[in-house]
Amino acid sequence: MKLIIQIPCYNEEETISKTLSDLPEKIEGIDEIQVLIINDGSTDKTVEVAKANGVENFIDFQTNRGLARAFSAGLAKSLDLGADIIVNTDADNQYCADDIQKLIKPILEKKADIVIGTRPVEEIKHFSFTKKMLQKLGSWVMRVISSTDIQDAPSGFRAFSKDAALKINIFDNYTYTLETIIQARAKGLKIACVPVRVNPELRKSKLMKNMFDYIRRSSFTMMRMFIVYRPFRFFAIIGSIFLLAGFFIGARFLYFYSHAQGSGHIQSLILSAILILTGVQTGLIAVFAELQSINRKIVEDIQTRVKKIELNK
Repeated sequence: MKLIIQIPCYNEEETISKTLSDLPEKIEGIDEIQVLIINDGSTDKTVEVAKANGVENFIDFQTNRGLARAFSAGLAKSLDLGADIIVNTDADNQYCADDIQKLIKPILEKKADIVIGTRPVEEIKHFSFTKKMLQKLGSWVMRVISSTDIQDAPSGFRAFSKDAALKINIFDNYTYTLETIIQARAKGLKIACVPVRVNPELRKSKLMKNMFDYIRRSSFTMMRMFIVYRPFRFFAIIGSIFLLAGFFIGARFLYFYSHAQGSGHIQSLILSAILILTGVQTGLIAVFAELQSINRKIVEDIQTRVKKIELNK
């Protein structure tokens, strides 16, 4: 059983040495552990420091492509290296590396395909009150959208089985954390959560430049992934709102019409007709979107089979 620990890096010269030194050398149930550094266009000595610490596997981007692209490239490279389990962790040593054993245990026991480390958000001293509240709100929204019980949706400390890594596709250019949860649920992958510890802060977050930007990007990602993987539900909800509003206004018109007052409420009748027609059209969009979703699932299944064939060559 081979474990690959992948670490996306962007100018982590000051923190990568500490992160690497804390990684476990042996884990029960694992025969081999390798580290993969995804150098996301670093302009400092991140790669040199990593090599000095014994890392042999690298992916080098000439320019900064972002965390999502680095994560996706890491999964593909880890599979090429023969990984049975892939753990993703941050280069700033945010997560306690000793908990990697706890993170991969559900996969070793065949109880999960993806395991997400749940941080003790309330106890993290360098998290502001606002950030803690937003973390909770974001995780709650993700639970509703994905129909899972994820407690810490933004956590980047995750483990993936080989099968899960083969099936995951990253479309977003900003972050992979939210997208992978929705995908996993839609593709029937089992997700588990385990409590993990965090280390003292070594640097400020590079992903969250400011709170407004993070909320905007995360909201857009969640909405887009919900449309991609739950298209019928998304458009059906919108269509239902239009239909209910149309029927309500139409019923109001009929009430006045039955009391010989319909001539003064023609506008309500017109609005009702427009809303009902819009609702019906949106319902038809939901049906066509679902057909497209079925086609996408077939294509992704073929893609997974091709990946397996390529890995077995």
